[in-house]
Amino acid sequence: MKGLVRLEIHPERVDSRKLGRAVDVLRKGGVAAYPTDTVYALGCLASSKKAIESIRRARRMRDSHRMSIILPDVATAATFGHFSTSAFRLARRVLPGPYTFILPAMRNAPREVIDKKRRHVGIRVPDSGIARTLADLVGEPLLTSSAVPPDAELACRDADEIVDEFGAIVDVIIDGGDTPGEMSTVLSFDGDGQVEVVREGLGPVDFL
Repeated sequence: MKGLVRLEIHPERVDSRKLGRAVDVLRKGGVAAYPTDTVYALGCLASSKKAIESIRRARRMRDSHRMSIILPDVATAATFGHFSTSAFRLARRVLPGPYTFILPAMRNAPREVIDKKRRHVGIRVPDSGIARTLADLVGEPLLTSSAVPPDAELACRDADEIVDEFGAIVDVIIDGGDTPGEMSTVLSFDGDGQVEVVREGLGPVDFL
């Protein structure tokens, strides 16, 4: 864990200048751990091939497993995933929030996150000022994966767990306190806007 940077950031009063240290790490090809509105996540830039491989090895991901991207708002998300009219209405209703939208990929979506069979991309606009500000500051899609240790069912819910489980591959930890510890709800949309609940998580689905 030599050189590991740990930044304490208030989740409701996000210090953008302090968070800039994490942005510098990401732009230099590093791996960041940060809180979302569900669990802690591991992330890097799409251009950081070495960092992507570090995350995949640390999580022992299968080749078919694709990361999602965290974006600061729905308008930005619409440049990477195709929102049908109904999908966009739902997004405006529940985002920012604890949902992952799986959408048909737009041309500029990072190929590292595109499902090669369906040509879909997973998109998150979390109800977390830290995660959204980080995504906004880096100015490009932030690849993200829930910080689930190998052979574990639950993801890390605080920064100390990140140190214990992923300290060897993380370059910067953004400590924003505890998270709920429950994964996001995953909603998959086809081109016509029909929705399928892939995974029920923290976000309710009773209104669908």
